[in-house]
Amino acid sequence: MKIAVVGSGWYGCHFATTLKMLGYDVTLFEQHMGVFPEASGNNQFRLHQGFHYARHHRTRIQTRDGFNRFIERYPFLSEKIDRNFYVIPKEDSLIDFMTYRQIMISSGIDFHEVRATPYGLGGKEVGGIIRCDERVILTSKARNYFWSKLKDCAVFGTKVSLDQTTTDAPCINGQRFDWLIDTTWGHLTKPPVDVFYEPTILFYYRTEADFPAYTFVDGDLCSLYPTEKRGVYTLSSVPHTPLGRFRTSAEARAFLSSVSAGKLAEHRERMEAQVQAYLPSFGKEFSYLGPQLAIKTKPVGAYDDRSCYVHQDRRVISVLSGKVDSIFYSFEKILNILGIENEPASFADPAEQAYRGEASGFWQHYNPDYNFAY
Repeated sequence: MKIAVVGSGWYGCHFATTLKMLGYDVTLFEQHMGVFPEASGNNQFRLHQGFHYARHHRTRIQTRDGFNRFIERYPFLSEKIDRNFYVIPKEDSLIDFMTYRQIMISSGIDFHEVRATPYGLGGKEVGGIIRCDERVILTSKARNYFWSKLKDCAVFGTKVSLDQTTTDAPCINGQRFDWLIDTTWGHLTKPPVDVFYEPTILFYYRTEADFPAYTFVDGDLCSLYPTEKRGVYTLSSVPHTPLGRFRTSAEARAFLSSVSAGKLAEHRERMEAQVQAYLPSFGKEFSYLGPQLAIKTKPVGAYDDRSCYVHQDRRVISVLSGKVDSIFYSFEKILNILGIENEPASFADPAEQAYRGEASGFWQHYNPDYNFAY
């Protein structure tokens, strides 16, 4: 069986690697040079447990289950965050603390209530605080790992042209395949649900302090989260991370390629003001490094849905999901479509030990021409 996978983000790399291990003839197509060139390499690098999604049950449960499966399958590609706090503000949250607490308990997600005020927290009054065991994804190691697994079956730096005029097999750049798996989030084929394309920005900061991770929920709030680079954090915001909303992928790309320095400065100023309302020492303890730009594909609707959808159109399979932890759920759906009974529980691969050490190449942004000192 010849299978084409388009897109070398987390989903494309996981699918291609696993199908290759299962013995299938796999070709991975990526228009950029390298692994994780877009959203998979440009985000907050958080391995969620579901605490972010109090208002969407399906997303919460998929994330809870995917968290454990990710650690089991890729134990060397994430690290635990020692002090990871979710803060429910008294005035600014859409959900009061007791309601939030009950939602998480009923979802079977472990956490501990925090009575004492953690380091750095102050300013606006909060309704409650929890501490939970989330992780940071080691993106550099993941890039190197998947590159080593896929370099002999990947076609990098090549735009894909899809021909579906034949009913028996999709044709990519003149080459016929039995199946095509589209992991481009609507940049190649039309997603199965109505979506919009959202150019986004978050910012990198450095600190010498041993600062905790803070996520403020639920609603138009913000997050300060560590990266794999010690002392470097990302700052993101529900209202200020989005730069726009577009109907097509082409419109979003055109906008992002021409975003002005003034626009970036405006969003940075708003994000810093927002986080300093809860972390008053942020301005003194953190120094600015630079921006991170990406494009996200999201379903249309006011609900907080970041769950995973798998769609089949003849012999083309497309995936749409908001979180990396759904790679396992979506792959099970793909196996069913392909007529493959089960994914092996684990793969014995001694070479994976090599990826437990330090890796380089972390600072690869959506805009490769943008550099800053860190």
